[in-house]
Amino acid sequence: MFHYRAKLGLLLACLLISSLASAEDNASTDELRIGTGDLISGKKKVQTENCQECHGLNGNSSSPTYPKLTGQYADYIVKQLQDFQSGRRQHPIMNVMAEGLSEDDRMDIATYFASNSVMHGDDTGENQIALDIYTRGDVARGIPPCQICHGANGKGNATPTETHPVIGGQHRNYLREQLRNWRSGERNNSPNGVMNIVTKFLSDAEIEALSQYISGL
Repeated sequence: MFHYRAKLGLLLACLLISSLASAEDNASTDELRIGTGDLISGKKKVQTENCQECHGLNGNSSSPTYPKLTGQYADYIVKQLQDFQSGRRQHPIMNVMAEGLSEDDRMDIATYFASNSVMHGDDTGENQIALDIYTRGDVARGIPPCQICHGANGKGNATPTETHPVIGGQHRNYLREQLRNWRSGERNNSPNGVMNIVTKFLSDAEIEALSQYISGL
């Protein structure tokens, strides 16, 4: 337990520094969001690689099974594609879809999705359980506030060296599945294992509450 709390304390300090740095650099957030890929090529590749079949042409997936990618940070999308390609992140469809993508393909596709409107919810998910965890965390259990990385509105943030993804407005079912996967260790591709650490002591009820709340942001 001591080792866990020490690791969490160091992690929280790093997250706070990253959050403050991002807050001071809001002017460049939009530039950081879209990355350096080719927008026109990206749109074409989304169609030729059949990304739109699951995620929608603009990244606004209509299926709760598949995540929305509209307005997501390009660097985050690129990293997930790299992890699917390497096998660090497992998914029966995405491992196959990412297999043949080149570095330029990944960046172009990511830039296209990132350039579209940022996903948003309908503001109907607020509940006290999630609000407490999202905004204040739970010090006794070593759970930091979600908003440290993902922002008060769930729209993430980025610096030239670190990216925290958009989660506000994401599908509730998808959020629930990912939180459970982080908690169980089935998914473990976050930087420094941060998501495995912060979800370690979440209950099923808290995961359900958070999924509902975040999807509404």
